[in-house]
Formats: sequence, C-alpha cells, structure tokens
Amino acid sequence: MSLSVLILAAGKGRRMNSAFPKVLQKLAGRPMIDHVLTTAKKLTGNVIVIVGSQQEMLREHLAGEQLEFVEQRQQFGTGHAVAQALPHLSEKGAVLILSGDVPLLTDEIVSQLIDCGSRSDVAVLTSNSDNPDGYGRIIRDKEGKITSIVEDVDADDSQRSIKEINTGIMVASAEFLQEVIPKIGARNGQNEYYLTDCIKIAFELNKKVGSVVLSDALLGLGVNDRNQLAATERALQARVVKNLMRDGVTVADPSRIDVRGELICGKDVFIDVNTVFSGRVVLGDRVTIGSNNIISDSEISSSATILPNCVVQNSFVGKGAQVGPFSHLRPESFIGDRGKIGNFVEIKKSDIGMMSKVNHLSYVGDTEVGERVNIGAGTITCNYDGENKHKTVIQDGVFIGSGSQLVAPVTIGTGSTVGAGSTITDNVNANSLAVSRVPQKSISDWMKRKKSVKNK
Repeated sequence: MSLSVLILAAGKGRRMNSAFPKVLQKLAGRPMIDHVLTTAKKLTGNVIVIVGSQQEMLREHLAGEQLEFVEQRQQFGTGHAVAQALPHLSEKGAVLILSGDVPLLTDEIVSQLIDCGSRSDVAVLTSNSDNPDGYGRIIRDKEGKITSIVEDVDADDSQRSIKEINTGIMVASAEFLQEVIPKIGARNGQNEYYLTDCIKIAFELNKKVGSVVLSDALLGLGVNDRNQLAATERALQARVVKNLMRDGVTVADPSRIDVRGELICGKDVFIDVNTVFSGRVVLGDRVTIGSNNIISDSEISSSATILPNCVVQNSFVGKGAQVGPFSHLRPESFIGDRGKIGNFVEIKKSDIGMMSKVNHLSYVGDTEVGERVNIGAGTITCNYDGENKHKTVIQDGVFIGSGSQLVAPVTIGTGSTVGAGSTITDNVNANSLAVSRVPQKSISDWMKRKKSVKNK
C-alpha cells in the first residue's frame, strides 16, 4: 500500500514568544521539524508539509528537501489544514498525519500506528497522562471502542477527568479522509475545524477506528512553550545517552551531556561531564573525553585523550594523541598519531605530525609541522601580514625554543634548532642553529620611574 505523510506546520506558536516559527525552534541542535521530517523520509518519498504563519522562513529552511508545500492561508484549525492537502493526496493508499511540534516519536511507534491503520479506516495515537489539562480526551464506549475525541476547551467535568489523551498523530486511508474531512464543522469553543472530529464522524458512519496507546506519554508530547521544549530536550538527550551506553560507552553522568547532531562511538569510550557534541563527531575505540569539552564536526581516533576545557572544531586527532587542557583546535587542524597539544595552545588550519608536541601557550596557524617536532612555550607563527595569510613549514625533528616568533612564509629545515626568544624571518637550513636576539645590555644606576603622590 502506498503511503503519504502530512506534516502539520502552519501554527503560529504564540506561547514560544519568538520571532521564529515554533517548528524551527532548536531541539538537540536541530529545528524540531527536522526530527519529524527524518521520521517521515524513512517511510516514504511522498511528504507534504502544510505551512502558514511565517512560512517564508520555513520554506527557506526546507528548500533543499524533496517534499511538497501546501499553504494554509488562514489558520482555522487542524481539520482545515488537512482539507487544504486533500487535492494533493493520492486517491488510494494510507496517509500518516504528523505534527511538526511532536518530535520524539520513534520509528517503532510510527510503524505500530501504520500497522494498526492498515486494519482500520483511521487509527489514532494516544497516551495516558496524570496531567491531561489542555489536551483532547479520548472517549471510549463500554466495549473500549473510541467514539470521539473531545478537546479540553469543549469538555465537561466528567470528560476532563479522563486521563487518556490525544497526541494529534493519526493514520487513515486516503478514501476515508476524502469522505470525512468535508463533513467536519466548526461548532465548538474555538470556532475551528478540528481534525479530531473525524473520529466521531467515523463512529457515526460505522467506520473502524483503531488506536495505539503510548507506554511513555512524553514520546507524544507536543511542544507548545519553552518549558515543554526544555523537557523534550532532556528526554531526547536521555534517549541518545541510553543508546550510547548500550553500545559500550561509559558516560560519567547521563544528565550532563548534550549531543546536538550525530555522535558515533567505538568501544570503551569514556565521556566525562558537561561535554557538548555538535554536528557529526566520531570517537574511536578507547577514546577519553574529559569534562567541559565542546567538540563539533571532528574525528578523534582510538586511544586519544581530550583533556578538560577544550574546543575542537572540524578537526582530526590521531591515535593515542593528547589534547588539552584548555586547548583550541580551530577548523582544519590535523593532529598526528601520539601528538600532543597542551595548555592554552591554539591550532588553526595546520598539520601537526606524528609524535610532535606543542605543549604550552602557543599559536600555530597555517602551518605544516613534521614528525617529532618540539615547539616551545609561547611560540607563535606569524601567519597574517594584515592582508594575506602565509604558510610556515617546520620539518621533521625540529626544536623550537620558547618565546619564538616564526614570520611566515618561512621554512625551518629538518633537524634544526631555533634558539629561545628568536624572531625568524628567513628560512633555516637543515641541521643548523638559528638565533635572532638583540645583544643584552645592563645599565648601571638605572632607577625606575616613581608615581607621583597624586597618582597613588
């Protein structure tokens, strides 16, 4: 059976108090609707997004996706939204209706609902909540069949005591929607066309109504304000961490890690507290990630260690290498196997060769560093002349003394040594010593200037 997916994303989301559409609010580093769209695209290539309020931003965000947009010019309710999509649906097949602000649904739950829908004219996803205020209530008869869904604003006291609520997610045959949606009226407390009214109409027409009840109500939570957004964020992070630990990762405190993208881990990885991963990050076997690190779009190879308080961006760290503490790897940095980047060191767009060390208080930018190089504390590569960037080459086995400045473009030859405190402006030959210092002077009887009384 063919399947179409409708994603409802036309609402204004007033309770977010934001200049952006509700479905573009970030969840685990991605707009909410991206999570919903990921689920939809696994099921079918026929995805329709219903847009309305602030649709220009939403269309721009989804411009590269293979989907169809349907405009709901005026927001007269969810039933009215689906009605706009009816001309775009196939005459036959199933239609899964998702909400752009319900991002926690799993593939398993959606599959269960679609399977239930294949045996029914329409099937709804429900859950049980200890605090059902604000949600539509599921009304069942004595035999347990769903007879209607009553919105909270229209419910009486008896109906409000019901704990089973509607998640807004349903699946129905295209024929059912074509027949029933036009029958929905707007005689209710909000003068809107409720999609949920199709359940009562189905019951009256003796149609078969199925249901799947969530075991965890949070999975069907609709995000309407920032408090709910925060709760959903933590639920999603808990799911991610659970999967990581199942696959052999040790997480020091599951409540203090954020994965805002894709995190791929090998075996026996250890992740300490307050670490944020964004984009696509790959951690090899036996990698150790210390506390308070921010790592984005990078690969950390097996047995490498990132000590606390580092920022790693779009970089590669080789096997057995060590970075930190307080290091910054800026984009396009490559740290070779068993390399070492230490305290308060910044690397930018540079290759650091195998077993080379940049231990303390240094800046290395636009540089090619060979193997077994030692770069002393306080060394900087002067790569920018105010207009253009230039390259520094430090060949194998070089020793750079502390406090040196290497003014690019410059090459330091194999096995050479640069004396501490030198400013190097010319190439250095292999196996030689380069020293550039002003002769030291001592001035006798020199007295420091003293502050005047009024300046004390």
